[in-house]
Amino acid sequence: MQIEISRKECAMAGLYFEEFRVGQVFDHPWGRTITESDNTLFSCLTLNVQPLHIDAEFAATSEFGKPLVNSIFTLGLMIGISVNDTTVGTTVANLGMTDVRFPKPVFHGDTVRVRTTVKSIRESKSRPNAGIVEFEHQATNQRKEVVAICSRQALMRKRA
Repeated sequence: MQIEISRKECAMAGLYFEEFRVGQVFDHPWGRTITESDNTLFSCLTLNVQPLHIDAEFAATSEFGKPLVNSIFTLGLMIGISVNDTTVGTTVANLGMTDVRFPKPVFHGDTVRVRTTVKSIRESKSRPNAGIVEFEHQATNQRKEVVAICSRQALMRKRA
């Protein structure tokens, strides 16, 4: 006997548009320690051959004295950490990421943690079954230094 479950019958971990409130804060419970392999693989997969990321000898001569983690990896990790508490299964699409900043460098061995704040919510003009939520994501390292910030606009499903 085969049981079929439609997507509409499955509960999603992410929140629906109606569940977000301006000022709502999510202190995501897990962190991620970044390894040299993470940085090298990501940089090579994206064809970013910047020696500051992949050449320890070159990076040793820089003002940092060691390789920097690729900032686009840091951005992706920051947003990824936020997904389970906020948008997994309930996002229609990411509409944009703006005001991206990296105030401090990230290095191999740093552990990143993320806080997300809902900055704004509004109805979609073109999709009655969705609304737009603007998030501010802020990543910190193990020393509580802010290493990345961005605003992300997401088109979020409404409850049926």
